[in-house]
Amino acid sequence: MRARIYQPAKTAMQSGTAKTSHWLLDFGQGSARDIDPLMGWTSSDDTQSQVRLRFESREAAEDYARENGIDYTLSEPHKRKANIRTRGYGENFATDRRAPWTH
Repeated sequence: MRARIYQPAKTAMQSGTAKTSHWLLDFGQGSARDIDPLMGWTSSDDTQSQVRLRFESREAAEDYARENGIDYTLSEPHKRKANIRTRGYGENFATDRRAPWTH
């Protein structure tokens, strides 16, 4: 079973960068999912796919995988450029704006 080590991206509902500084180790799906004939639910007997381990650094996650003999792939994060305006929110209502502000 192959694991994946990655740094999660921020969700669409997040405006800040909380929960994006740590690294995760997720196990892949080891067996195919089955459909329960009575209820129609999808199920699997693979409990490893439910495990998600959290680490403070990439090196700690890689060390853990090596120590426990876990084959892994590393996904490097795509860092985004900071979107910081010089005058911030107050710039929207400044009287010395260069361009007119409208709705």
